[in-house]
Amino acid sequence: MKVEGRLPASFRDPSGFLYHHEDTLYRQVNQSYQAHFEAAEHSGLFEELWTAGLLIRHESVPVPALDPSIAWKVIRPEPLAFVSYPYEWSFSQLRDAALATLDVQVRALQRGLSLKDSSAYNIQFHRGRPVLVDSLSFEILRPDQPWVAYRQFCQHFLAPLALMALRDVRLGQLLRIHLDGVPLDLASRMLPRSSWARFSLLVHLHLHALSQQRFAGRPVAQGGRQVHMGLPALRGLVDSLRSAVGGLRWKPTGTPWAEYQTTDSYSTAGASAKQALVAAFLRQAKPRTLWDLGANTGAFSRLASGQGVFTVAWDLDSGAVERNYLAARESADPNLLPLLLDLANPSPGIGWDLGERSSFFDRGPADALLALALVHHLAIGNNVPLGSLARTLRRMGDWLAVEFIPKEDLQARRLLASRVDIFPDYDQTGFEAAFSGHFHILGANPIPESHRVLYTMKGL
Repeated sequence: MKVEGRLPASFRDPSGFLYHHEDTLYRQVNQSYQAHFEAAEHSGLFEELWTAGLLIRHESVPVPALDPSIAWKVIRPEPLAFVSYPYEWSFSQLRDAALATLDVQVRALQRGLSLKDSSAYNIQFHRGRPVLVDSLSFEILRPDQPWVAYRQFCQHFLAPLALMALRDVRLGQLLRIHLDGVPLDLASRMLPRSSWARFSLLVHLHLHALSQQRFAGRPVAQGGRQVHMGLPALRGLVDSLRSAVGGLRWKPTGTPWAEYQTTDSYSTAGASAKQALVAAFLRQAKPRTLWDLGANTGAFSRLASGQGVFTVAWDLDSGAVERNYLAARESADPNLLPLLLDLANPSPGIGWDLGERSSFFDRGPADALLALALVHHLAIGNNVPLGSLARTLRRMGDWLAVEFIPKEDLQARRLLASRVDIFPDYDQTGFEAAFSGHFHILGANPIPESHRVLYTMKGL
């Protein structure tokens, strides 16, 4: 959703800010940042990072600044297809974002500059790759000064990655609570004792946390002697952080749906027919953007992304999203973005004035939706009334391919096995009545050798 004027999330950096004007995104560069911007530009850093695919491209444009009293120039960044947040990323997405940040810092140091911040929110996945999207993140390297973004990097990247790898992958959701990254003292207490034996985690997390606690509240002059770091030391710090991040691994096993493709409910004929029906839906809808809700490992998402449709593949299961991302990365799919989402508790608007990070709904709608093998989980598993589900799906997109799975289906029976059936309207008649209040039902196609029906719909 584009709102004219300054972006609610762009207010913290005095160097400049983002704003929309006539449906185009611009970035105002303030006078206070002129020297640093020119240093990055004249050093060749921007061009190097663009060529490496590590920084979003921008161009200077002769348009009026939003706040001329402090403006130096205006640039127009290359548009992003979708904005996502670290608490929606899989383990490897966060890890790749961390490594990209360190790669940017290495290249900046070689040209006499340094990242002045290392926020995970400055990274977005663009054409399948993590890229820095804030062109104002650099400052002229200050001689013998430590890296000012070191703590932020540890909180935004290293701490959550360590918790996800060594304790529980779901702890990545702490980033949704702590917008400035996971506090190091909290991470230190939550990590297993064995993590103290890892030198990189000992230094960058545990001892770092103890140092913060020791000097918390003290005047700067009493915080110990000033640390001086020359260029070799800064490079060594980045190398050490790269080793720490690179040494963390998580295998997507043990989550409920990561192996679903090998244990799904379709015969060969049923699976083939379903693929053909989804392909026909895509030809009919001709979407530019598609959200696959409950995408699992992305088998149907790839039907769309392979046709050049920008596809966000949402799923609740961390293992499924991880597998989907690794496959997309391996194939260099520029149109597929796997993300974590609990549809029963989607990403809200959070941060300052509840606008710093946009809600799931504010980043839509998409042109088309896939909701395959999903309705029974929400209607039976989460007690969501069919009418409410239909209304919410209509809010997300215009075209819809949705699969109805009746109570006779094995997966529905499993959901009902441990609970009382309080869903008298959960049948095909009730489903059609609920959805026809929000969509034109264009087709209802039984999937061979199953009880399932795939509906295609267009919003009213």
